[in-house]
Amino acid sequence: MKTLRQLLQAKTYGILSIAPDARVYDALQLMADKNVGALLVMDAGQLIGIITERDYARKVILKGKSSLDTPVREIMTDKVLCVHPNQTVEECMALMTDKRFRHLPVMEGNKLVGVISIGDLVKEVISEQEQTIKQLESYIHR
Repeated sequence: MKTLRQLLQAKTYGILSIAPDARVYDALQLMADKNVGALLVMDAGQLIGIITERDYARKVILKGKSSLDTPVREIMTDKVLCVHPNQTVEECMALMTDKRFRHLPVMEGNKLVGVISIGDLVKEVISEQEQTIKQLESYIHR
């Protein structure tokens, strides 16, 4: 199984983030523009939270708030579970399943090095399964 470091090297875009004082509307616009479901919330270069589509649905829409008037800091998840680049795809899938997260920031020491989504992990698992199938087919046809 690959490590998160290996997955991050293959990703085509960097870390997408927003400031805590930005409007929720701006966060939603950035998520839509980049076709992602979450943004890291950064303040002075430090990770302080994450905002997801789920946060928006549960903390803005259902509470009758306006995304134009609500700052990101009011709805972000501030207790962010992070992982290390040497962790495996399998470990992170288990963690995401157990904690019901879809995005995990990847930290090396105090430095943010990337974000892994459940989609990234699923793609990798499928790729590894396809490779295994090809190897087995090749072995059978010898």
